[in-house]
Amino acid sequence: MKKIGFLSFGHWTPSPQSQTRSAADALLQSIDLAVAAEELGADGAYFRVHHFARQLASPFPLLAAVGAKTKRIEIGTAVIDMRYENPLYMAEDAGAADLIAGGRLQLGISRGSPEQVIDGWRYLGYSPAEGESDVDMGRRHAEVFLDVLRGQGSRSRTRGRCSPIRPACCASSLTRRACATGSGGGPAPMPRRFGRRSSG
Repeated sequence: MKKIGFLSFGHWTPSPQSQTRSAADALLQSIDLAVAAEELGADGAYFRVHHFARQLASPFPLLAAVGAKTKRIEIGTAVIDMRYENPLYMAEDAGAADLIAGGRLQLGISRGSPEQVIDGWRYLGYSPAEGESDVDMGRRHAEVFLDVLRGQGSRSRTRGRCSPIRPACCASSLTRRACATGSGGGPAPMPRRFGRRSSG
């Protein structure tokens, strides 16, 4: 075994028997856990992302806080369901967290798996384009996200001239590292597809 880390779902419950009774408890204890893991010599601190559940759901504020409190440990997600994400805004958030962490961010992304709420991504304002499935939408969001990390993709007009959108992460080492991809409980093609896209 070369490296060891932990993966946390950040479960919380208001039960009096629980030591993690609120979302605030889950977030603050996750930061403390990462700090303690680094002190013990662990190599990675990773967090699940689940919506509509008493679990961790918004990774980037947590990753930024962990990055500010630690010095060496790798931090990341396993995994972010891209059906729920605005890829441009996610690139900015990821870039900011990576800069705070000094280039230690490693993201796992996914086209998604069944959630507690049917078609939950609709409640966050996302819908597949005509002829798309939710899986296709997740892949499309992931493609845009990876393109933006490379400084490609979306463009904006400034004073009549078209210029590439370059979020904060384009100044960080995140642009030079491949994001890990997973199916999130779904079929296998996405890891192979994005493994090819993110290599090189």
